[in-house]
Amino acid sequence: MTRERLEREQVLAVVPAFNEDKSIGGVVDAVKSAGVAVVVVSDGSSDRTAAVARRHGARVLELPMNLGVGGALRTGFKFAINEGFEAVVQIDADGQHPTHQIDTLIDVANVSGADMVIGSRFLNDRPSMNVTGSRRFAMYILARSASSSAAARITDSTSGFRLIRRPLLNEFSRHFATNYLGDTYEAVVSAGRAGYRIIEMPATLRDREFGESTASTGSAIRFTLKGLSVALLGLHRKLAPRI
Repeated sequence: MTRERLEREQVLAVVPAFNEDKSIGGVVDAVKSAGVAVVVVSDGSSDRTAAVARRHGARVLELPMNLGVGGALRTGFKFAINEGFEAVVQIDADGQHPTHQIDTLIDVANVSGADMVIGSRFLNDRPSMNVTGSRRFAMYILARSASSSAAARITDSTSGFRLIRRPLLNEFSRHFATNYLGDTYEAVVSAGRAGYRIIEMPATLRDREFGESTASTGSAIRFTLKGLSVALLGLHRKLAPRI
């Protein structure tokens, strides 16, 4: 497939953030160092997330209430479309994502012509994050399901470090799940079943420096089963087919 080449200035980093004032400044600085524009979506934060992000030079969208990662991302996607960007890169506000690999995401998208490029924790010889056995098993099951939907080998369907380009970006700006795993696993299922091309590349994600994950191991497994049920029953968000 021949597609127009993505340039840095056509890519927007979208950073959903909920009470991440300790880490957001460093994340914004790192994204700017990578040479792409950045918008921080403060998802009903009650701390200084928005103020710190602005001080470090980010565009900031403030949501009056917490919508969850999916709702914050969809807000960022709509902003990207309205501002004329051709692609977005999802970046977590907790500093886990390798901003120095943004250029690699863009390069892989250009070489492959893919609609979505996912940075996988599990394509490296030595994974850079500590993942417990139960979580790793849940990730494996989700990856198998995502691979079937995408008709491609997916090893890390729950990685939020990814590039999404038009026309898939247009679809996600209108139809993007807000439930747990909706922004990662379900997004892959929806895009894959609609015929969009999804590939992976190795990425060196790391453990968060501040705070802790909002999902316990028990709730992660419970939501994993729920996510699988959504996919198996065809209840995922339906996207317009890739032409």
